[in-house]
Amino acid sequence: MRGSPTISRRTALMLAIAAASGACSGQHQVATRPPPASPEPSEAPTTATPSTSATPSAAATAPALPSVAPWRPGAGELEPAAKEAAVRRIEALGDDANHRVEIIDAQYGGLLASTASVLVVCRSLARRAGRVVAGGHTYDVRLVLRGGRWRVTEIHPSRPGRPTSDPSAAARHVLASPRIALPPAARADVASGTVHDTVLEAMLTVSRRWPIGVSVVRTGHPTYVFGTVRPSDHPLGRAFDTWRIADHAIVRPSTPPGLITAYMEALAGAGSYNVGGPILLGSAPQYFSDRTHHDHVHAGFTA
Repeated sequence: MRGSPTISRRTALMLAIAAASGACSGQHQVATRPPPASPEPSEAPTTATPSTSATPSAAATAPALPSVAPWRPGAGELEPAAKEAAVRRIEALGDDANHRVEIIDAQYGGLLASTASVLVVCRSLARRAGRVVAGGHTYDVRLVLRGGRWRVTEIHPSRPGRPTSDPSAAARHVLASPRIALPPAARADVASGTVHDTVLEAMLTVSRRWPIGVSVVRTGHPTYVFGTVRPSDHPLGRAFDTWRIADHAIVRPSTPPGLITAYMEALAGAGSYNVGGPILLGSAPQYFSDRTHHDHVHAGFTA
């Protein structure tokens, strides 16, 4: 999706978390302003902040925030240093005495020889005015390989917009399903009413067979297929990515290949015209595989 304004070293995540308490490739510099308060379509150059939920504390002073373990790349990663550089930047921007950020997943939005997009999927907690506010973003972190090191050049936060007052039946069922794990930005995407029912119905269909961990739906993903000028289906609300099937992370070497194959075939059977993952099952456009999709399964839909 089109890149939102990029973010200065510490300002980006802190402003995003502050907004929570009160989208392969765009060419931008790191953002210097907080996300706007009013919602706009997430495929636009500037977009809205994700929805958050507030949990008032019983006392006038908010309770202590929990400790969060740093995210580490596991076995099976193609470029672990790229992911670690992206995650460390988001963690550094988001953790202080009044804020905590927890990394749910880090997946590729694009991976080429010397450039990458790492999608850092987060949940967050912030202490403000005697209460704890929960939220979270997905950050499209852009990196370049220079001098043998991956260096962050841009950060684009998800901005899903406000919840619709009239969600579809499919959206309500997805949001209520205990078998579909949605991170905060993806949940806000669904709640905003901007995700096509074909996507949501496919989620429901495959989740009847396996509980799934969704990483990215609409926002927090690059505008264009990384390294091309071809629009991605994500900002149009016509795609979702899966990072976990049942209890198996797709990137993990111990995950049975047959499980991934069955899941990809099930997505095609549920209506996806464009299924990508770490295993090539057939010819394009029905199936594809590349380095970017080594760590997740993509499902795109025509409408």
